[in-house]
Amino acid sequence: MNIFRHRPRIFIGPPALALLIATAGCSSSDDGARAAVPSPGAKVTELCQDLDKVLPSKVDGVSRKDPEPASALTAGWGSPAIILRCGVAQPPKMIDPKVAEGGDPDAVGGGVNGVDWLMEKQDDGAYRFTTANRSAYVEVTVPKERDSSAVLVGLAPAIKKAIPEGIAD
Repeated sequence: MNIFRHRPRIFIGPPALALLIATAGCSSSDDGARAAVPSPGAKVTELCQDLDKVLPSKVDGVSRKDPEPASALTAGWGSPAIILRCGVAQPPKMIDPKVAEGGDPDAVGGGVNGVDWLMEKQDDGAYRFTTANRSAYVEVTVPKERDSSAVLVGLAPAIKKAIPEGIAD
């Protein structure tokens, strides 16, 4: 007796198969990074677009893989992602007198290869760096698994080239 004789056959036609393949690639478990896109004025947006054009393809040894939603104001490298956002607002701690006096252990200022930064330690062990003394604020979030100094050294030439020294709006 043939046991396969009475079993119903399932046939998935080409349109259904294409839909199945497409939805399998869009699972919510994708580890693609997301970043909020800043909304600066026209002058800063232009500077940020210039920065996007000169950003390196690799930072700290990992390739560029931009976050969603796609924007010339954001960039990313690796997974977990190093995230750059250009045109962010001035961080409140940048004008906090405690930080300027060295009295806040979670926020300190310093320079790396000609670019000044405010460094803020995040609750998850990551660091957020924001440029200072530039015509646009550029924020870089570095996961705890990455070498922050290598990231800042890798980004410094592009920032110096695209974002002139000055006071951001």
